[in-house]
Amino acid sequence: MAVRHHLIQSPPSAVWEVLSDPDKYAEWVVGTEETHPLYGTWPEVGASLQYTVALGPVRFEGSTVVRRLEPPNRLELEVESGPAGTARVAVEIIPWGEGTLVIVDEHPLRGPGARLHNVVLEAAIQLRHRRMLRRLAEVVEGAHTAAA
Repeated sequence: MAVRHHLIQSPPSAVWEVLSDPDKYAEWVVGTEETHPLYGTWPEVGASLQYTVALGPVRFEGSTVVRRLEPPNRLELEVESGPAGTARVAVEIIPWGEGTLVIVDEHPLRGPGARLHNVVLEAAIQLRHRRMLRRLAEVVEGAHTAAA
């Protein structure tokens, strides 16, 4: 199970605003582009987004479904990444002084990712999370600074 955290220099409301905006999903989720709503209203439970995942020259369709929602503190997603299978991704938002501690917890659920889960895959997920959380911070802090 890959767990990573990042301190974002903006209030929890600013983080939640980005997480709950389907148009910003591709800005912070690594490898994701060309998003559009698939079902429901994001981020309601059961709502989903479809997008193109780009890994170098390889492209495939993916989708994300909201499985659990506790605004403004927790968002849990099931991510379907084509040939890799599905994963559970939980994002926890914790007020931390003037900023926000964001904790991402991911583990494979179905498909090859779940069957082949090992320390190498775990390390790759950690690297992706580090980049994803940096991107989330940039989007949140940029939007928060522009709004102030």
